[in-house]
Amino acid sequence: MNNSDILVSLDIGTTKIKVIIGEVLNDSLNIIGVGSAKSNGMKKGAIVDIDQTVQSIRNAVEQAERMVGMQIDRVVVGINGNHIQLQPCHGVVAVQSEDREIGDEDINRVIDGAQVVSIPPEREIIDVIPKQFIVDGLDEITDPRGMIGVRLEMEGTIITCSKTVLHNILKCVERANLQVADICLQPLAAGTVALSKDEKNMGVALINIGGGCSTVSVFENDHLAATSVIPLGGDNITKDLSIGMRTTSEEAEDVKRNYGHAFYNNAQEDETFEVSVIGSNSKQTYNQLQISDMIEARLEEIYAFAEREIRKMGYGELPGGFVLTGGTMAMPGVLELAQDMFHTSVRIAIPDYIGVREPQFTAGVGILQFAYRNAKIQGKELFPSVIVPEQDQRPKRTKKQTQYNEPKEKKKKDSSIANLFKNFFD
Repeated sequence: MNNSDILVSLDIGTTKIKVIIGEVLNDSLNIIGVGSAKSNGMKKGAIVDIDQTVQSIRNAVEQAERMVGMQIDRVVVGINGNHIQLQPCHGVVAVQSEDREIGDEDINRVIDGAQVVSIPPEREIIDVIPKQFIVDGLDEITDPRGMIGVRLEMEGTIITCSKTVLHNILKCVERANLQVADICLQPLAAGTVALSKDEKNMGVALINIGGGCSTVSVFENDHLAATSVIPLGGDNITKDLSIGMRTTSEEAEDVKRNYGHAFYNNAQEDETFEVSVIGSNSKQTYNQLQISDMIEARLEEIYAFAEREIRKMGYGELPGGFVLTGGTMAMPGVLELAQDMFHTSVRIAIPDYIGVREPQFTAGVGILQFAYRNAKIQGKELFPSVIVPEQDQRPKRTKKQTQYNEPKEKKKKDSSIANLFKNFFD
């Protein structure tokens, strides 16, 4: 196995932190390692305790490292939240080579030119996503390398985020002794895995319901049109169960995972279980029907907020319907409830890879796929992401890695990531 073919994604969620190791062979992705750890230090999708978040990242990374017998060195980090903003951009350059053949240098210059826009000082450009390239007036080109032309244009989307939020995320990754290979917008990444090309062309809503929050994204004409975050998720269902059954959050979470059903009409009354009553030694017996009533009410609210958010974005009925994903979607009955509420086509998206066939891994797998494709278009250097030990002796992780370094073989500017770290850590 060659370490130059391996990518690692880091999905920092409110409930869990997930690390996925993928091997890229002939443009196809294989998942070779997964690490998952309970997320401490996060609330409603935001970091509230850096030390606890760093420890959670380390736990997830170490679990993934043990699975593959390698040391993870660089990760592609997913970023999400209501602080994310999308704005259109346009760049124009003249092709420089004597034979007028478009190369990597021209692509880099047109992408850099598109980033020359005015943004507030508290915001940072994290990525530029090309929608199309235009060569001498010929549009809808996805990759113009090798074409002959005089004038190269690019139309795309600039993704900006809050400097403060980004700084906190990068600080956590840095203190976990990892380098950042790239930063990726999670709704875009999840859409890579969860949605088909036809769905993205027609118009579709992707609803990713996690633990602390839910992300609503609308795709149209094969591109992300709008995204928003609702501060409701699976943790709210757990809290409702905890209050309703008068038990601890941990026991309520176990009950939700083992006995929870989101559609009251299909819940089983004969499915019974016991829970400890908080503040006493007694136990109370409940059935699935009783807790299904509480779960359905909260999930209905989340779906209603998601639908309202889509209307706020300016979209009515979408031809592609709704696609659901995220950890909460592992519960029975979530699809039936969504179909009953939305009255349109609804399905649940699950990554089709061995070891990660659960909706909670959609964003993590998507980060790998999207980052690889985006890096190819923009000419970014993502490899290597791991250190392969010699003679099965794994090198020890260094105690301090405080400086982000550009890969030695790369001299030219690498999008805005290099400048980003320079601002933060120099």
